[in-house]
Amino acid sequence: MNKLKLAILASGRGSNFEAILTNIQQKKLDAAVQIVISNNSKAGVLELARKNDIPAMHLSHRQFDSPEQFDEKLLSVLKECGANFIVLAGYMKLLSAKIIGAYRNRILNIHPALLPSFGGKGMYGIHVHEAVLAYGCKVTGVTVHLVDEKFDHGAPIIQRCVPVLSDDTPQTLAQRVLGVEHQVFTEALRLFAENRIEIRGRSAFIHQ
Repeated sequence: MNKLKLAILASGRGSNFEAILTNIQQKKLDAAVQIVISNNSKAGVLELARKNDIPAMHLSHRQFDSPEQFDEKLLSVLKECGANFIVLAGYMKLLSAKIIGAYRNRILNIHPALLPSFGGKGMYGIHVHEAVLAYGCKVTGVTVHLVDEKFDHGAPIIQRCVPVLSDDTPQTLAQRVLGVEHQVFTEALRLFAENRIEIRGRSAFIHQ
């Protein structure tokens, strides 16, 4: 793959985007952010992008008469900005089969648990950590995975464990997991930047 030219899709404040951008600026990741897109016009990630002179766009299904029109616009924007890789950094929408097909094996998502546990529809944000604690898990973690047509279903690239402490609340656990997210997202992107990922079927293999 040529140099990673990233399109960041996010719905919230953008802490994972900020961590990725910091690593790029510090020369720890050979990539460039071409555009930041959010389905939420008030998302902090858009302001963060603008402060760093990165094109930022609000793009929502609500702006279009059909899902197909949204897909056409999104693909057009991605092509115009030269993006060759998509990063879902807290993006709260399922991408269509058309978008996934156009960027097959070039879309990464991060999930705040060890998939396939605590994944799927409705398992996002604080809900994940509430479920982990309710189940009584002693260990949770982070999964960076390829995106396919189902929620939290694509091949894992990196998984990293995070201990669950006896006095954890959903909030304290979320904060500790987020710190690990900020590390492993860049690690996974670096593997792609260095052409060290091989996809075979539903599995991803890392070359040393």
